[in-house]
Amino acid sequence: MSRRLSLPAGSQVTVTVSPTRGKAAESPGDGVIKRSGGGGIGLTSPAPRHSLGGALASSTTVATLQLSPVRRSWGSRYASLDGGAGVGDSAEFVHYTVHIPPTPERNVAASADSIDEPAPAAYQDGGAAAEVRPPQRSYISGTIFTGGLNQATRGHVLNTSGNSTAVAASGNMSCKMRGCDMPAFLASGAGAGGGPCDCGFMICRECYADCVAAAGNCPGCKEPYSAGSDTDDDDVDGEDDEAVSSSEERDQLPLTSMAKRFSIMHSVKIPSNNGGGGGKPAEFDHARWLFETKGTYGYGNALWPKDGNGGGGFAGFEEPPNFGSRCRRPLTRKTSVSQAILSPYRLLIAIRLVALGFFLTWRIRHPNPEAVWLWALSVTCEVWFAFSWLLDSLPKLCPIHRAADLDVLAERFELPTARNPKGHSDLPGIDVFVSTADPEKEPPLVTANTILSILAADYPVEKLACYLSDDGGALLTFEALAETASFARTWVPFCRKHGVEPRCPEAYFGQKRDFLRNKVRVDFVRERRKVKREYDEFKVRVNSLPEAIRRRSDAYNAGEELRARRMQQEEAMAAGTLPGALPEAAAAVKATWMSDGSQWPGTWLTSAPDHSRGDHAGIIQAMLAPPTSEPVLGAEPAESGGLIDTTGVDIRLPMLVYVSREKRPGYDHNKKAGAMNALVRTSAIMSNGPFILNLDCDHYVHNSAALREGMCFMLDRGGDRVCYVQFPQRFEGIDPNDRYANHNLVFFDVAMRAMDGLQGPMYVGTGCVFRRTALYGFSPPRATEHHGWLGRKKIKLFLRKPTMGKKTDRENNNDREMMLPPIEDDAFQQLDDIESSALLPRRFGSSATFVASIPVAEYQGRLLQDTPGAHQGRPAGALAVPREPLDAATVAEAISVISCFYEDKTEWGRRIGWIYGSVTEDVVTGYRMHNRGWRSVYCVTRRDAFRGTAPINLTDRLHQVLRWATGSVEIFFSRNNALFASPRMKLLQRVAYFNVGMYPFTSVFLLVYCVLPAVSLFSGKFIVQSLNATFLALLLVITVTLCMLALLEIKWSGITLHEWWRNEQFWVIGGTSAHPAAVLQGLLKVIAGVDISFTLTSKPGGAGDDGEEEAFAELYEVRWSFLMVPPVTIMMVNAVAVAVASARTLYSEFPQWSKLLGGAFFSFWVLCHLYPFAKGLLGRRGRVPTIVFVWSGLISMTISLLWVYISPPAGARELIGGGGGFSFP
Repeated sequence: MSRRLSLPAGSQVTVTVSPTRGKAAESPGDGVIKRSGGGGIGLTSPAPRHSLGGALASSTTVATLQLSPVRRSWGSRYASLDGGAGVGDSAEFVHYTVHIPPTPERNVAASADSIDEPAPAAYQDGGAAAEVRPPQRSYISGTIFTGGLNQATRGHVLNTSGNSTAVAASGNMSCKMRGCDMPAFLASGAGAGGGPCDCGFMICRECYADCVAAAGNCPGCKEPYSAGSDTDDDDVDGEDDEAVSSSEERDQLPLTSMAKRFSIMHSVKIPSNNGGGGGKPAEFDHARWLFETKGTYGYGNALWPKDGNGGGGFAGFEEPPNFGSRCRRPLTRKTSVSQAILSPYRLLIAIRLVALGFFLTWRIRHPNPEAVWLWALSVTCEVWFAFSWLLDSLPKLCPIHRAADLDVLAERFELPTARNPKGHSDLPGIDVFVSTADPEKEPPLVTANTILSILAADYPVEKLACYLSDDGGALLTFEALAETASFARTWVPFCRKHGVEPRCPEAYFGQKRDFLRNKVRVDFVRERRKVKREYDEFKVRVNSLPEAIRRRSDAYNAGEELRARRMQQEEAMAAGTLPGALPEAAAAVKATWMSDGSQWPGTWLTSAPDHSRGDHAGIIQAMLAPPTSEPVLGAEPAESGGLIDTTGVDIRLPMLVYVSREKRPGYDHNKKAGAMNALVRTSAIMSNGPFILNLDCDHYVHNSAALREGMCFMLDRGGDRVCYVQFPQRFEGIDPNDRYANHNLVFFDVAMRAMDGLQGPMYVGTGCVFRRTALYGFSPPRATEHHGWLGRKKIKLFLRKPTMGKKTDRENNNDREMMLPPIEDDAFQQLDDIESSALLPRRFGSSATFVASIPVAEYQGRLLQDTPGAHQGRPAGALAVPREPLDAATVAEAISVISCFYEDKTEWGRRIGWIYGSVTEDVVTGYRMHNRGWRSVYCVTRRDAFRGTAPINLTDRLHQVLRWATGSVEIFFSRNNALFASPRMKLLQRVAYFNVGMYPFTSVFLLVYCVLPAVSLFSGKFIVQSLNATFLALLLVITVTLCMLALLEIKWSGITLHEWWRNEQFWVIGGTSAHPAAVLQGLLKVIAGVDISFTLTSKPGGAGDDGEEEAFAELYEVRWSFLMVPPVTIMMVNAVAVAVASARTLYSEFPQWSKLLGGAFFSFWVLCHLYPFAKGLLGRRGRVPTIVFVWSGLISMTISLLWVYISPPAGARELIGGGGGFSFP
């Protein structure tokens, strides 16, 4: 039964879904995707997926996706080109038919002509090759896809050309011979998907014939053309022992253990005569390979030059290198803090703990009978402070340092090996997520700089994909991203050619250091000047987009109104109605229009139904299509039309995708967590990188090698247990004094390093590389449960069945090997394979393509087989294969998984992906992973990995802290409280997470303790009856040990004393302002069910060239907030109390200086901590009139004198009351 999705008039693309059963496609032109019934899920990323070719449709033409019948199962995958072969009766097929409308760039005539063009000779010869044309450059990057609830999936072609030759030329598919610009031909033999040579050198048919007739060598690699590289089918069919590399022949060969399941590592052995592929697993055929390369075993073979001067494939060595030592060299190393620092640090913690015990005991046993209430309050606060300090100090007992070795990473994954002779990168793919929600508070130029830094990162281009989540669905963000993709074609090659750092253009051109340092190319200054000019023009274009969109929309809306009015008049004239009797036209809807004259499917400038911030369709646009697997070298500007000379520079760009998930009224979209989960599903279908890096829109890549350093920890020994690698957050644009502790170095360099020595740091929301399967809620391959007193009894759990060390044992256990980490229920009970397979669709949703991508991501994220300690690894070279191209069916499937209803009745947000229900979803997500037994790693690079911006305004900073503290209160009152953690979490890790949920409650006791000195000074009483030696000695020990602990923390963490003091100051500021409000909001949510909502923190758009005064203008802005009331009250009360107590003591006949000094000391302690807050209230320095300070002093003195008169000391009552004293009339 075929079901055609209904579309409104004027729709751009129609997707027809035809589920059928029985035989294969009835017509030869129909392409199908088979979905097997049982456990048949296994769509693999590296397998080719035939996309729409160059033939486009006429006005009513149907462009049918040529999708080969695919058999998917757990055991293997076969991609057959025969439309009806290998299809069972129980198969279920889905047929996508895409109607593509004519556009000005692709008229009907050109489309029709392209269909009737004769096929090249290589594809007219019949057979399987005649049924499928060679894949051209995908049109996906020029089409915007939309869809959602009760809507059909549509594709609007923005920019497409019907000329296949032009497409090939634009995609660098032309002949690379000097003086020739003819289109290159694609070989059907060993060079399928590239030129006739294995090196991928593009050459036209005429130049190829000349080269073969002359010397027979490839102009690119200078090696002879292989016998099978000719495109004539007679030569291909002549030899039985030629290398088989076409997709149809490869899939018929016996595969290795993991390749048999995932079709990633194809065999190069010749199949047996009976075609069954029996015998031993197809490993690399060394004898045949050595015969073809005319090499020998041992020293002097094809891998090692006889003369030792590097004439072969490797650089010369005096002795043959030990290739077997590659996998034994660690990618990372872990070093503990020096015992000369760590041992005294632990000893001081023990001494202070003992001193606190004696101090609190003495305080409880020596009450103050003169002021019992004051004594009771102070003792209660001091007990809580001691408990809070203990929670904060215990996780700091085991700090460590880590470092990565990038040279070993390149040697292990990017050098030629027996399984990877061409030296393609064997690193796993990484999908980078960037999230934004409001272009007004998060300027598009800031987001554009982040995207550019990602595209220019030092990572294999074909393994990198960038996704931008626009949760606001704004056309401004969409067009800014299009401008960014255009500028990236100049910026990325410039960064690769000259190795500039950082690769964020705003940061690079704004740095004040000498940019000529270590630069040796003579064209650097000239090209830098050109790129700088181009970037300035790019900024002007992005900044002018809001006005351009508004003017364009006004013009189109005015035209629509005139057209509607004209139609109304024509209808009236046809009906015989007088023009004056026409009713007033209804107000037309103010739509937002794209540059090609079509309405924007997302949020409009003027909200309308289906086009508002919380009600719009899902949108996906691939701004940059997936790159080719082979490097594409640039040329001189005169030849390439570029801005700079890119000769010898790889000009490919990573895939860039714009995503705006569907939003509809009545659905809970779960803010940032929901947007991130939508990106997880979209990326799984479009690129399926086994690792995910998420960044905020204002955090750019400051170190281009940061992704490689993160991969070192994921791919090293024991890396299969690492769920994420967290990088520290570093900030720019902070005032030099860091008034409000925006750098937060005590947390990032002290607390996080200390947690790294336990089970790993917590997730802080950005700058984190995730393992995709850990986000899917799976358990690690191995875990440890901690039982008994203080968790001393450890039980090792092997959650996957490990294979034996011998090769034969691994081969025998391949069929019983579990493909995925086990799925566990809420009680951490493992489910068997049948239950796990049945739960996959229910847990992950109804998309079979997404479910099929899960085992592929798990396999690609495994360690290498020869890595020490790797029980289940992948063979080397398994990922050195091209990525499949995108097609309309894939994007249509991606549209379906970002719909507003996809997560209904699934476990997204409860167990899978980012966890819902808290404003600090990052901490909860990391806690859930640690609770399942995963470990995390803290990666501190020598050069900061990422840098972002932070709010320097006092009000913005307090609201940011309020949001964090409110999330902590929610965690404390939820089942994510560390008190309910599983035995797989270490004891000190539980303490650290418990402290995360507990610290806001300290603010209640801090408020009381900050007011107690003022109350003591007003009342003339003190927290103790007398300042005896025991009290002072214990107080001195506690204070000195605290200072010494701070100095040792500074020593092993690398921070400064100034930064530590700023952190202490803001702890008091936040504890007296934002944290009490967070506790109140959390209690209201738990008790009364009051929902908590927060506004987005504004991101600064960059300092520009206005100097330091304008750069820190926000620092001096005073924006009043209710959070400022408690600190202001505390400061005023303490200042007045000091003045009153001083005056009373001076007028007293028997002054008690000890009580004055005790109370004044604690009041000054409070005022010193609140000093940055007071400076923030005063605004810009020099703008506060002097009379304000004079009036403040006079008012304080007046109040003090009035208090002394109203409540004078006992001995001076008669002296003040008579003998000429002041009295009211």
